[in-house]
Amino acid sequence: MGKFIYDGALKVDFDDRALAHLQVVIMSKLRRGESFHFTWKDDAAIGDGRTSIWLHPRCTLVFKFYRGQRAPLNLAWVDALAAVANSPSGLYIVPEPAEAEQESVAW
Repeated sequence: MGKFIYDGALKVDFDDRALAHLQVVIMSKLRRGESFHFTWKDDAAIGDGRTSIWLHPRCTLVFKFYRGQRAPLNLAWVDALAAVANSPSGLYIVPEPAEAEQESVAW
């Protein structure tokens, strides 16, 4: 279980595999100077609601992975996450699509 840390105050747990895919999408948008919001479903332990944050190129982000080794990326999932990130609803986690062998890249 990895951690997504926003502006040093908000810390959220995500599966390392999901966090790696989110990192690619988020950093790609921020490198292009794009701002957007990111929404996720909260854990039942803290109320089972949802949280949304505004991401912009000057915000401080940390992606802390539990495992030292990098997981291979599913490019179909990166594309699906990028598509929702570019929509009016902003980024949220969509289910991982099946990946074709040639679409997976080591990260």
